[in-house]
Amino acid sequence: MKKIEAIIRKTKFEDVKEALLQSDINWFEYHSVHGIGQSREERIYRGVQYATDVIERVALTIVCRDQFVEPTIKVLLEVAHTGEIGDGRIFVSDVIDTWSIRTGENGDTVLRDKK
Repeated sequence: MKKIEAIIRKTKFEDVKEALLQSDINWFEYHSVHGIGQSREERIYRGVQYATDVIERVALTIVCRDQFVEPTIKVLLEVAHTGEIGDGRIFVSDVIDTWSIRTGENGDTVLRDKK
């Protein structure tokens, strides 16, 4: 099992969410985050000046079986991409084990495939 954490642009979240659901990734969590980026310049958008170093993003966390890692990353790379600085990052790490609180079962059987 793997845990995929992705930090994406807030403006791309709805597109990414729909693409993940269409790709049978039917469980993930998300929350709003703020981060400091590499770009340290000021820009003007609709007459308002803002700094680009503090940026609003959405963090997604997806835990999946190993065979779903590559398709999930492919969706994230394709749909969240704009080609501009600040598109985000994807992190993949190992998940040692998991338990269902409701049933007490453990292992990757806790991760149900979409039927």
